[in-house]
Amino acid sequence: MRDPYHIWKTAISVTRWIGSPASLAVHTAIFVGCYLLAAFGYVDFAEMQLVLLSIVSLEAIYLSIFIQMTVNYTTQELAEVGEDIEEIREDVGVIQEDVGELQEDVEEISEDVEEITEEEEAIETAEEQRKSEQRKTLGDIQTDLKRLMQDISRLQHSSIKETSPTKPGNGATASQ
Repeated sequence: MRDPYHIWKTAISVTRWIGSPASLAVHTAIFVGCYLLAAFGYVDFAEMQLVLLSIVSLEAIYLSIFIQMTVNYTTQELAEVGEDIEEIREDVGVIQEDVGELQEDVEEISEDVEEITEEEEAIETAEEQRKSEQRKTLGDIQTDLKRLMQDISRLQHSSIKETSPTKPGNGATASQ
């Protein structure tokens, strides 16, 4: 026996053709031709009707079988489509869960980025504050160093004046 798929394709093709305007034209031409043959005396009217009705009855039987096969095929295809749709729904559900998890991950990463940014800002602020304190300390040290140098210079000048020998002619004698 042939593969049922090929038989169903044939049934669908026949059903599709039977339901077409071309089929209507062919059937009409056959019926008119049969009645014209009887009218012009080529065949007996009773025999033509007997043959025509037998052919029409057989065609109707086979057509109903083809139509039922087409309905069965369509029903099976719809069931498979229904299964595919159910699988797609399940896949969409899984994808939605994955998207939800990804959203949570993105939120966590955003929070981590915010924390890192805050920490970096705090580190930068602390670094700026440390540098500012170092500049102030360095300025204080420089100021203190200048004062010390001035004090040392004054002390040197005052010690030079105190230890300098008296010059002749200032009223003091060398022998005294």
